[in-house]
Amino acid sequence: MDAWLDAALAWDGARLEVVDFPPGSIVSARESVMILGLSLSTYTIIHVIISLIAIATGFIAVIEMIANKPLGIWNTVFLWTTIATSVTGFFFPFTGVTPGIIVGIISLVFLAVALYALYVQHLGGAWRWVYVVTAIIALWFNVFVLIVQSFQKISALKTLAPTQSEPPFQIAQGAALVLFVVLAILAVRKFRPVAA
Repeated sequence: MDAWLDAALAWDGARLEVVDFPPGSIVSARESVMILGLSLSTYTIIHVIISLIAIATGFIAVIEMIANKPLGIWNTVFLWTTIATSVTGFFFPFTGVTPGIIVGIISLVFLAVALYALYVQHLGGAWRWVYVVTAIIALWFNVFVLIVQSFQKISALKTLAPTQSEPPFQIAQGAALVLFVVLAILAVRKFRPVAA
């Protein structure tokens, strides 16, 4: 990801704010770029809000699956905001293919399978566990990116892992992966929707 976008938002642990860049800098020149009629800063804030909604509702949806509750509004909001997270990520003014674009494409593939399992196959047979696994993988991708962004933008975390190859970053990503594997196993075992 370009350094100018990495610096577009600052998080001090309590509030999110747009960073002012020096006049004449590459960043301020690029800040004049409009995306879908919005400034880069506004667009980035909207993208972040959509991403956080996707993560929060995703965790609620997974908890409901583990509790064997019917898929409801939380699941619907999770799916569509997760799709919106990936799609809005493609509109940032990058040159070339970035790791974020690759993650977005892979996430959309898993989401397409999840949508097919849910809306076309109605979670029948093996499509139940296919849905659970693909939905949880899509949620994990969002959390993976959240961890990356957190270590880039939260100064305390950036100090711990400035290149994101240090143990604190690796531990955070490893713990997240283990958490999602456990959640997936529990959800596959416990989620048994009633056939419509």
